[in-house]
Amino acid sequence: MSTIVPFQALRPAPQFAGQVASKPYDVLNSHEAREEAADNPYSFLHITKSEIDMPLNVDIHSQEVYDKAKENLQSFIEKGILIQEDKPCYYIYQLIMDGRSQTGLVCGSSVDDYERGIIKKHELTRPDKEKDRIDHMKTIRAQTGNVFLAYRSVTAVDDLVEGWKRDNAPMYDFTASDGVQHTVWVVDDRGAIEAITGLFATEVPFTYIADGHHRAASAAKVRKALGQEASESANYFLTTLFPSDQLHILDYNRLVHDLNGASVEEFMKNLTKDFFVGRVDKAFSPQQLHEFGLYIGGGWYKLVAKDGTYTTDPIGVLDVSILQKNILDKLLAIKDPRTDKRIDFVGGIRGLAELEKRVDSGEMKAAFSLYPVSIQQLFDISDSGEIMPPKSTWFEPKLRDGLLTHLI
Repeated sequence: MSTIVPFQALRPAPQFAGQVASKPYDVLNSHEAREEAADNPYSFLHITKSEIDMPLNVDIHSQEVYDKAKENLQSFIEKGILIQEDKPCYYIYQLIMDGRSQTGLVCGSSVDDYERGIIKKHELTRPDKEKDRIDHMKTIRAQTGNVFLAYRSVTAVDDLVEGWKRDNAPMYDFTASDGVQHTVWVVDDRGAIEAITGLFATEVPFTYIADGHHRAASAAKVRKALGQEASESANYFLTTLFPSDQLHILDYNRLVHDLNGASVEEFMKNLTKDFFVGRVDKAFSPQQLHEFGLYIGGGWYKLVAKDGTYTTDPIGVLDVSILQKNILDKLLAIKDPRTDKRIDFVGGIRGLAELEKRVDSGEMKAAFSLYPVSIQQLFDISDSGEIMPPKSTWFEPKLRDGLLTHLI
């Protein structure tokens, strides 16, 4: 069963919440972060992407960048921009995007649960990205990035959460520049806290990482690295738990730098061995499983996987697996997308125009659009102990960094 705990969040003073809240550190590159925070000295990007306050040529993974993050965090605390809760609490976090609402519980989840498989994974992690988060956490002694967990819905939890929302005023309620409304309640009543803890301990056998594999893995490794210096709080990591029936997964698309020495004509011919290929007159977003979009040479194509070219096991049937096996590996020699620098990934929230832009600029040679993985597929694969190809799921809306930070 799942072990969760309330915690004393480091959070913005209410008047600063909308300015502090920032997009997650891993959805912005350094240039985008500089632009996003350019006129906002309160943006949490000054802590999660602290290179924005340093020269352009700085190595973003250098110790001086992490030291700058620590300095900025301390400054935010000293100026009263960030304050710490006076007792452990749970937090309810509601997001509304395009009229669709989802509500999660922000808490500390057990590192022991992660290591024992009570918190289930579906992706492998990249060592370089782990190291970045480990160095960031160890230096500033805080978990700034939230791990997004899903669980099979429990009516009693839903009722408690909705009841608290109905009967209590929110601590924060604002709409960000992207149109997403963020509302946060503090659950500070002892009885409610004990009820929530008990429900997860008795009714939620497993939770599933939806987004944040690197943050979760890094939190576990930071605890180990701290050894005797680790405080009790390092036994838990910052998570927000969402019931599965409220979640929405978007496509997670791929771009490749080159065609492994083949011409466009040769590549297209080779595709026909495993796919039906047809030209389409506009950007193509797959409408069902085993359909793919391909943007290459200024035009869009619809690809349909042929029967017999993939297996029907939980992993083999995934479109990300079909793409990896029959195109990325077979035709382009991209064996390990976690480490190969010839591939990049673009979340569906950016739209197909982003794929076109990067190919048309000459930066990339081709782009592939995919049909989204379902939440049931994610659960099935996690339960089987299998691993999806990396960057298989993209969840929206995203939790904002800076609203709730876990000090370790």
